[in-house]
Amino acid sequence: MTDPTSGGAPRSPANGGADARTGNGAGNGAGGSAGGGAGREAELVEYLRWTTAELHEARRRLRRAEDAGREPVAVVGMACRFPGGARTPDRFWDLLAEGREAVTGFPADRGWDLDALFHPDPDHHGTTYARGGGFLDDAADFDAAFFGIGDEEAEAIEPQQRLLLETAWEAVESAGIDPRTLRGSATAVYAGVALHDYGTRLRRVPAALMPYLGTGNAGGGAPGRVAFTLGLVGPAVALDSACSSSLTAMHLASRALRDGECDLALAGGAAVMYTPSTFLLSSSQRQLAPDARCKPFAAASDGMVWGEGAGLVLLERLADARRNGHRVLALVRGTAVNQDGAVSGMAAPHGPGRQRLMREALADARLSPADVDVVEAHGTGTAIGDAIEAQAVLSVYGQDRPADRPLWLGTVKPNIGHSQAAAGMASVIKAVLAMRHATLPATLNIDRPTPLVSWRAGAVRLVTEPTPWPRGGRPRRAGVSAFGNSGTNAHVILEEPPPEPPEPRPPSPPPGGTLAWPVSARGAAALRAQAAALAAHVGNDPDLAPEDVAWSLAATRSVFEDRAVVVGAHRAELLAGLHALANGTPHENVIGGTGATAGPDADSDAGTWAFGGSAERAAQATTALRERFPAFAAAHDEVSERFGGALGGDAATFALHVALARLLLAAELRPGAVVGRGVGEVSAAHLAGALDLPDACRLVAQRDAPGSDALALTGGKPTVPVLDAGSAPFAEAGAFLDFGPEPFPDAPRSAERLVPGDGRAVGRGLVEALARLHTSGATVGWAALFGGGPRPRAVPLPTYAFQRRRFWLQEPPPADGAPVAAYASEGGPR
Repeated sequence: MTDPTSGGAPRSPANGGADARTGNGAGNGAGGSAGGGAGREAELVEYLRWTTAELHEARRRLRRAEDAGREPVAVVGMACRFPGGARTPDRFWDLLAEGREAVTGFPADRGWDLDALFHPDPDHHGTTYARGGGFLDDAADFDAAFFGIGDEEAEAIEPQQRLLLETAWEAVESAGIDPRTLRGSATAVYAGVALHDYGTRLRRVPAALMPYLGTGNAGGGAPGRVAFTLGLVGPAVALDSACSSSLTAMHLASRALRDGECDLALAGGAAVMYTPSTFLLSSSQRQLAPDARCKPFAAASDGMVWGEGAGLVLLERLADARRNGHRVLALVRGTAVNQDGAVSGMAAPHGPGRQRLMREALADARLSPADVDVVEAHGTGTAIGDAIEAQAVLSVYGQDRPADRPLWLGTVKPNIGHSQAAAGMASVIKAVLAMRHATLPATLNIDRPTPLVSWRAGAVRLVTEPTPWPRGGRPRRAGVSAFGNSGTNAHVILEEPPPEPPEPRPPSPPPGGTLAWPVSARGAAALRAQAAALAAHVGNDPDLAPEDVAWSLAATRSVFEDRAVVVGAHRAELLAGLHALANGTPHENVIGGTGATAGPDADSDAGTWAFGGSAERAAQATTALRERFPAFAAAHDEVSERFGGALGGDAATFALHVALARLLLAAELRPGAVVGRGVGEVSAAHLAGALDLPDACRLVAQRDAPGSDALALTGGKPTVPVLDAGSAPFAEAGAFLDFGPEPFPDAPRSAERLVPGDGRAVGRGLVEALARLHTSGATVGWAALFGGGPRPRAVPLPTYAFQRRRFWLQEPPPADGAPVAAYASEGGPR
């Protein structure tokens, strides 16, 4: 209520515009009236009431703005590749829950001189006294063809970029999002990468690879390649804060979502050791565990174990996740990043800085230390570093806690090693999985707690065995730490997701109602592998509703060239079809083929649509279709209302035609041409755009009236070719869809009867006809079959079955190569 022309002086509503600083208004004389003093006092009281109310309102607005800025960020998807075959979060959990160590000897397929690499003396130059780590046995493997990348380019791209590309696809799919729908979206990518010697480790590289080495090995190429491949237009930022990179990426992604810079964000990191240099440097500083076993916070702690891996989470504002129907895996309640500053050494652990970091994250989360149950620590296994970290945790989280609720402290590094730029993401994914399973996995190799820590200084206990994680009276919460030898530290506080809001459940399909499970891939082998993965997933979860699987396949997965549709009315029928598809054997429940096109570029032309048939059989077909497809029923009701609810004769056939056509149009199919006989001519004209629905209904009603002359209606210009049924050029057409309850005269033998008359259930006939269209190139939007009513739930499904091949840069013969230093001039870093 500030007058913009008054220079900012507030004006009270009580005095019609008096200057609140002087009490003088335009209507006041120099001396005022006899009762002016009392009047001004009343005005001042009123003004003070008004300003107080304004102040309260301003504070409310400020709180709302602050709350909007602090809206929780949701983890809606995640994907990983860690040692020990942990290629998915579920397999990662199996490794953790079973207490396995995925540490192995040095890889023999990377060109390392294994005989010369080891020496037991740490002072021996150019060798390492430890000879094990957490290695990815498939670090060089990549499905280049899936992403449309040629073999030469794939070989030139460092494996960290490839890992992030595949895990980005998997993370998006795990969120129940078709990755192709994100093209052009404000989706960000924040990726931590710190090792960049894939190309530079060689003196010469194949000349044909030179154009690809620049972006293929630059740090910024990792998030850039993900954004480029998926068509994302949000920020794409590479981070290198050493071992805190991926957790710092999560911090920045969360802030970007809060600030409205993006709508979704992929955050994480990757690490692959292309050379043994990491071991050589650490060995010279005596940082490695000689037996390659990480012993965090233990009296026997004697060094770290290096590892590899990749992990990404997909983040979204909680309100957006709820609105979009995305499953929430966890909430990011608070984050913080800081620097140790000028301390004893750049890479030296600094207790006060870590205490400050954790307190900043708690303040960002608006939580007290006692509100957090567990800290997933950096915990690398070095005696001094672990002691400093544990003491910082005791000072922050170990104080003012109930005696029966100590802070639990653990770390993932004994399981998989220290995965460097991906280490923080390994800890995040572990914490999210522990919340889901209500169990804290054991931290391995702790003989007894290190005596370098004053454990009695606070209520902190090490997770030395699998420990139940009860919820208590509030949500489960975990703090996650990652510290970089750059001095940059990150801490994130996670919270288990709130209960899912209740959703109306659709009625179960009617007896005999046929479902479609569309499966697609790039290549026949991938199609079989996808079917096998889906069969195993469904087979292991007897509570998984078949209609939920059908909806999720239709709504959350991309469509590729090689396709099959498994059809069936119940779980056993559908599973039998999946197993047959996985084995490559024919089956009555499998409709399969190779389409000419796929995905968003697929052909929506479903050939010629023919409308014929008589009223006698229309009613029976209509009843069956209304019962099975709510979208059909809704369209049929709209037509029925035009006839006053009474559908007989031609009106019944016309309503069947229109409702069935509307269902196919909703499924993203379009006619290449239309043709009709009898009342079907009106149906064809309407679907071609020559008649609107009111005019078409009036014409049908006139046809049904005995002895009436045809109405003289002027139609518009059709937008789809209308064929003459008499000349029958459609006989040579490819796809031919018959919409009538009886066979269309002179239809080709390949015609698809959408309303079969051979004893098959009407719903199954329609689904099978659409499946044949789908597998021969016309992409069907299967989700439309669920339209018009409460839709099934989106449920987690296996992500894409990548068909990986090995790509590893090798030094060529001298005559065929070029110096590595030359790649910068061939499109290298700028």
